[in-house]
Amino acid sequence: MNESSAATDSLNQQTSTDSAPAGQGNPATRRTIVSFVRRTSKLPPKLSKAWEQYAPAYLLTLPHAQGDLSVSPEFRFDSDYVEEEWGNTNPLIIEIGTGQGENIAAAALTNPHLNYLALEVYDPGVAHTLLRAGKHEITNLRIAQVNAAELFETAFADGIAAEVWTYFPDPWPKMKHHKRRIIQPALASAVRRTLVQGGVWRIATDIDDYALHVHEILDSFEGFRNEGTKEVSLATQHVGKGTADEAAQMPHALFRESERFEGRVLTSFERKGLDKGHTVHDFTYRAV
Repeated sequence: MNESSAATDSLNQQTSTDSAPAGQGNPATRRTIVSFVRRTSKLPPKLSKAWEQYAPAYLLTLPHAQGDLSVSPEFRFDSDYVEEEWGNTNPLIIEIGTGQGENIAAAALTNPHLNYLALEVYDPGVAHTLLRAGKHEITNLRIAQVNAAELFETAFADGIAAEVWTYFPDPWPKMKHHKRRIIQPALASAVRRTLVQGGVWRIATDIDDYALHVHEILDSFEGFRNEGTKEVSLATQHVGKGTADEAAQMPHALFRESERFEGRVLTSFERKGLDKGHTVHDFTYRAV
């Protein structure tokens, strides 16, 4: 189970002014490894209608470069842009890979004093989030269909975000694909720059090997402090697509993780993982 694997569809071209779903045109040229593989898909009538009805209010029209998921290098997502799009300068919370928008829509509805930005590449995920936002008349949520890593690395102003969330990212289980995992040193550096001093990066995964991957990158990353207080035992070696029994035979070490963030709702993706007996790992890394 993973929430952002539902957020993975084919790198296709589309003009930035379109308000219709992406997924048509020629493959875009990418200079860097991306954490998703989009595939063309036709939205069912209900989601197509939601896109048409709610995209003008909620879907940001970002200036693109080569493809529909790219970001123009001249674009700056700063406090002026936030005030223009949200109509205020309230603290901003950004979710990378929102899936069907269950978490971020619930949070936005519960916390009208905060601004929320959903980053998603998958057409049905964007459409579901649009539907949730429109159905509940949420006013403090915006959605961007964009390569999140690129947006963090090139567009966000320093200290623009109070929190960043990355819940159940695509685990890319094969060893040869670990380089495609969204949480990498380059993204960590960009997230740290984007967070206000004292802000937090909340992460959750139900894949033990991905939990080890997070610890390896962030526990000693300059500028972040692991706020976890719960000790967990994890294998100290990656198992790729190995079994749980194989992982159990490897040397283990204790790591510090967080209790479940009370603001994270139980999504259908997480429930499926729990039903399979997966352990959910929660992390809180504070910008220092």
